[in-house]
Amino acid sequence: MQTMINSPIQPAFLDQWFPLAQQRDYIDRIMQIQSGLTRRKAECFIRLWAYLMLKQLAHSSAQSTPQKPITQLMPIQGAVICTHREAAELFYARTERGSDRAAGMMLDKLVEMGLISKTFDGNSTSLRIRSVAELTASTVVPVDCSLNPDFFDPRTDAIPIASILAENYSWMTDSTSGLAHRIARHLRHWAGQYGKGIRVLRRSDNKQAVGCYVLFPTAGVSEVNFFLPPTQSLHLITAAEVDPITVAQPGDMDCLSIFVRSWVIDQTHLTAANVCLSLQDAQDTLRQMQVDFPNLCDLYAMPIHPQYEALADVIGFQKTIQDPKNRLYWTYLALDRFLELEVEAAIDRLFST
Repeated sequence: MQTMINSPIQPAFLDQWFPLAQQRDYIDRIMQIQSGLTRRKAECFIRLWAYLMLKQLAHSSAQSTPQKPITQLMPIQGAVICTHREAAELFYARTERGSDRAAGMMLDKLVEMGLISKTFDGNSTSLRIRSVAELTASTVVPVDCSLNPDFFDPRTDAIPIASILAENYSWMTDSTSGLAHRIARHLRHWAGQYGKGIRVLRRSDNKQAVGCYVLFPTAGVSEVNFFLPPTQSLHLITAAEVDPITVAQPGDMDCLSIFVRSWVIDQTHLTAANVCLSLQDAQDTLRQMQVDFPNLCDLYAMPIHPQYEALADVIGFQKTIQDPKNRLYWTYLALDRFLELEVEAAIDRLFST
């Protein structure tokens, strides 16, 4: 979905609609949670988010302009058209005017960091903001319901989990048409190959699955993929029928690696307690998998959504192979180190920062 409007909200006057105090607060907050982000890039991203949000609000509202300044950033649905000239007016409103080309280069840097995605249809440039969950957390009302780890049931859990995962992948793909359906098919296929490695967090009241992880025992012939660009191993969001990663069969003494193909918890249940619950269950599952694959020693993961990068860091995953075409990268953690991890202490550090 694209939003094309002749907005009465001029980018050079954003401060009138999004006060500087709120801008600075968001800039400080995102710099604390997004590694490698300079203050200049943070400022450009926050101003861009606010401007595109205002454009979309003006387009969808009966009023041509908001009735009062905004104080809170909210997720933006779909892509919004924004020219390089608009971006330049946003980024250089309080400094010496930068060129449209300089603004375009800044947009490219934000794309590389996974904060936005950009498409050009031959006539106009559309931008999609990747909403940072930690900055919009106050808009999500946590659900007061206990969760329990459980086996993945492909008959009842595939569709709910696929919907959550599709939202997780939506920031990096321009077309989400049929995405949840493709993911559901893959989940059911993987469950048929090695169901023990797929687990869910299930609500105690209605039995709905609201979290999931996929631990995929990898055949030796596929290990080379962990040393190649990550995009070559993307499968959930592609239409390709052939899986680039081959599952190992129980008893395979040459199976050394686990590919963490997915890890997700629905935003309304993303609390420290539930993250701990999922990770501790993953430790138990991996110990059981060691019976099937006695020589397991390596864990590989590809942080798909940027909000999980901090989680991977506190668990102990180390960045290995960067994709040359985008911000995706492989991470590695020795299995023994993960099994020794004091989960509650690590997650407490994450949620207290």
